[in-house]
Amino acid sequence: MAATPLMPPNPAAGNPNFDGNPPAPAPPGTDMTGICFRDQLWLNSYPLDRNLVFDYFALSPFYDWTCNNEQLRMRSTHPLDISHLSKMTGTEYMLNEVMEPHLFVFRKQKRDGPEKVTPMLTYYILDGSIYQAPQLCNVFAARIGRALYHISKAFTTAASKLEKIGYGSRSGEGKTDGVIDDATAVEKVEITAAVDKKM
Repeated sequence: MAATPLMPPNPAAGNPNFDGNPPAPAPPGTDMTGICFRDQLWLNSYPLDRNLVFDYFALSPFYDWTCNNEQLRMRSTHPLDISHLSKMTGTEYMLNEVMEPHLFVFRKQKRDGPEKVTPMLTYYILDGSIYQAPQLCNVFAARIGRALYHISKAFTTAASKLEKIGYGSRSGEGKTDGVIDDATAVEKVEITAAVDKKM
């Protein structure tokens, strides 16, 4: 007599595809720009087009299961149907831009009325991989930080070249009680001009 192997209790806890309980969404303010999601099995089974892209996006950790789109999916309505979404309030996803089959851009937004929406985050699907786009303030901060690094490096290089030609090695020469005489000031301007020509 053969026994049937026992299934482990609740093998897929938290997986909405198996037990009906959606995973908890990431807490507000969680930076997920370092995360990439890709489901190769799904991509091998279905085409990535504007009709199925939302179902693919809903598999990712970026998807909020409490959004209006999910309520439409439960009612067997297309989750991106603007005629239904505009009558609801709350969080929703909209398909912003499409370049089938390579690029799809989703915008997470908060709807307060039929015409009043506030953009929250942007996500994009590039060749099957889903990413969260960085916020504009983070892009500006990174660019400014990079520019400041290069400016600081340029000043350090200039200072080291000035020390090599003797500009910084004559400490105290030409100074009288903290005042620089005119001859020393003219000499410093000539040295700076010579360094600029060499660079």
